[in-house]
Amino acid sequence: MKTKIVPILRGSPGIGKSQIYQQIADKHNLLLIDIRLAQCDPTDLTGFPKIEGDKAGYVPMDTFPLEGDPIPEGYAGWLLLFDEITGAMPALQDAAYKILLDRKVGKRPLHSKVAMGAAGNLETDNAVVHPMSTAMETRLAHMEMQVNVDEWVEWAQKHGVDHRLTSYIKFKPGNLYTFTPTHTDATYACPRSWEFASRVLKEVGLDDPNVLPLIAGVISEGVAREFIGFCKIYADLPTVAQIVAAPEKVAVPQEPSILFALTGSLAHNATPENCEPLLKYVARLPAEFQVVCLRETVRRNPALTGNPAIQQWIAKSAQAFF
Repeated sequence: MKTKIVPILRGSPGIGKSQIYQQIADKHNLLLIDIRLAQCDPTDLTGFPKIEGDKAGYVPMDTFPLEGDPIPEGYAGWLLLFDEITGAMPALQDAAYKILLDRKVGKRPLHSKVAMGAAGNLETDNAVVHPMSTAMETRLAHMEMQVNVDEWVEWAQKHGVDHRLTSYIKFKPGNLYTFTPTHTDATYACPRSWEFASRVLKEVGLDDPNVLPLIAGVISEGVAREFIGFCKIYADLPTVAQIVAAPEKVAVPQEPSILFALTGSLAHNATPENCEPLLKYVARLPAEFQVVCLRETVRRNPALTGNPAIQQWIAKSAQAFF
């Protein structure tokens, strides 16, 4: 907001460009105004024509915070996002140009507490993309976004995404994002669609006969079948109650897929009350899975970081943990 330089975040569809702006807005206590530019009409940006006497002008839409408008209660300002800017027709891009460059809607200046950003897809992704003018391009700070499995898993664990899903992605990281420009399926797996799949699991449940077509509808059938097959591993895992009752006697699996499922389940079910016996069992896992389990545990429940048993484990394994 200090420099007034407007960034444009470009990347393949579904990787979380809009979500990044939402996180920025949340961090800085800004109200996000998401303008899907490809769905707009030029008058949405320039204002609606109005005749006063023998002159005509434009009345700005109430979408834009203008100088003199009150800042919404509880916020420090606004974040104005021009989403899908590369998919907008040239006339719409031209209409957005004045707002981005001059910070004006018609003749009315934007509020001084408005920050702006843009997002769009890449030409190489077979998405609907219209070239931007060189004048527009050279006035934006261009950044390209790529999928990072570790960063997405960390975000998902902190935001309540189903633990079976994050365990599966750790086991098969290549299935976090299966988009290719030449894909022929109706959909594909991506960070956005995996979040949808998590909602389906929570709302419908794994045993519902409709769960496969519902999940296949957001991440594709092939990936959905493999993911649901992975979820069935959970039926063969030792229960938390069994582990708590005999942490030093319950068998430790050796198959990696089962270990990923197990660490996700333990992290999901860890509480201050059962933490100590669970850690005794975790200490029997292969070292790399101990780290995986403890990282996910404190991401899903940060309050457990202060648990004496976890602090002791972190102190002993600090180098691997951090």
